[in-house]
Amino acid sequence: MSFKNTKTAFSVKSNSELRRAYLLFKLITYPYLVSLGKFIITISVKLRLPIDGLIRVLVFDHFCAGIDEKDSMKIVNQLATKNVKSYLHYSVEGADSEKNFDSCLDSTIKTLEASVNNLALPFSVFKPSGYGSTSLFEKKSSNIPFNKKESEEWGRIVDRFRITFNKAKSIGISVFVDAEESWIQPAIDELVELMMLEFNKDRAVVYNTVQMYRKDRYEYLKKLNDKSLKDNFKIGIKLVRGAYMEIERSRAIKNRYPSPICASKEETDIQYDNGIDFMFKNIDRFFMFLGSHNEKSANKAIDLAIENSIGKDHPNLSFGQLYGMSDNITFSLAKNGYRAVKYLPYGPVKEVVPYLIRRANENSSVSGQSNRELDMISEELRRRKGS
Repeated sequence: MSFKNTKTAFSVKSNSELRRAYLLFKLITYPYLVSLGKFIITISVKLRLPIDGLIRVLVFDHFCAGIDEKDSMKIVNQLATKNVKSYLHYSVEGADSEKNFDSCLDSTIKTLEASVNNLALPFSVFKPSGYGSTSLFEKKSSNIPFNKKESEEWGRIVDRFRITFNKAKSIGISVFVDAEESWIQPAIDELVELMMLEFNKDRAVVYNTVQMYRKDRYEYLKKLNDKSLKDNFKIGIKLVRGAYMEIERSRAIKNRYPSPICASKEETDIQYDNGIDFMFKNIDRFFMFLGSHNEKSANKAIDLAIENSIGKDHPNLSFGQLYGMSDNITFSLAKNGYRAVKYLPYGPVKEVVPYLIRRANENSSVSGQSNRELDMISEELRRRKGS
C-alpha cells in the first residue's frame, strides 16, 4: 500500500491547521529550540503564568484532542467521518497518593463510559503508574517482600485493574495497559497476565503493551503464547517500538548493568517485524494492535494478513498512530478498509505538558520523523494551492 497520498492524509485538516503544523514541525527540527521551549514552558507552568492559550495554539491542539471528554468528542467525530477510530486517554501524570490513584481510576472509568454505544471508540488505555506507586511496582518486580502496609496498597492496585476491566467487559470494549520502564515492567506483566487469564477467555479485553526496543520482548511474546496454550486465554498485545530509550540507557550506565535496549534502530525494527510475524503465525490466540509510525511495518502486516486470509475488518488486527503524527499511514489504512485508530490524549493544558514534551523530544530525536511530516505537509499545501 502506498502512503504518499497527501490529499487522503490531511483530508480533515484545514489550510490554517496545516500551516500551523508546518511551523510546529519546522521548529522541532532545531533541537536547541526544543530544549529552550521545554525550559520556558516548564518554568512558566511552575510559576503559574497565564500561558495556556499560547501552549494550545503552538502545540496542544496538534497533539491533543481537548481539555476533557466532551471537548475531545469533536475530534473523535471528525475522525469517524473518514473511518478512523479513536481511543481516549486522560493524560495527566504524576499520581503519587492513594487519593490521586483513585482519581486516576475515576478518570479512566469516565473515559470508558464515553465509549458506550460508540463504535468510533473501541479501545481505552491507562498507565499503571497512575494506579499505584512506582516504588511498589519496582519492589514487586525485584521480588522483595512487602510489609503489611505495602501488601494492602498492592491489593488496592489489583482492585483498580480489576474494576477497570470489569467495566470495559460490560460495555464491550478493550483496554491497553501502558508499558513502563524495564525495572517496574515485570510486576506489570505479571498483573496484566493475571487479568488476561480472568477476562480474556473469548476475546481480548486486556491488552499488554510490549516495547520491542527491549532485547527480551520477542522472547516474552513466545512465553506468553505458551501460557495462553496452557491456561486457555486470548492474548491482547499492543506492539510498539518504545518510549523510554534515553532513560533506560542512562540508568544502565549509572547502575553499571547491560542496557536492555537494542543497540540500534535497525535491531529494533527487526525485532518489531519478527513480533508481527510471530503473532500472525498464532493469530487464533493473538489480538494485535500494531502501534507504529513505520510504513514498512504497516505493509509487512498487510502482506501477512493477505497471506493468512485475514480480512481487513478482522477483530484480531488493528493499526494505531498518535494523534498529530503519521496521518498518511492512518488515513490511508482507513480508506482501504483496515481498522485504523488514533490515540487521543486529553486533559487540562498545563497538566499534559509532560506528554507534549515527550512528543517534541520524539520528533526531534527520531531520525527523519519531523522532516517526513514537513515534506508531506508542504506537498499538500502546494497541491491545494494549485487545485
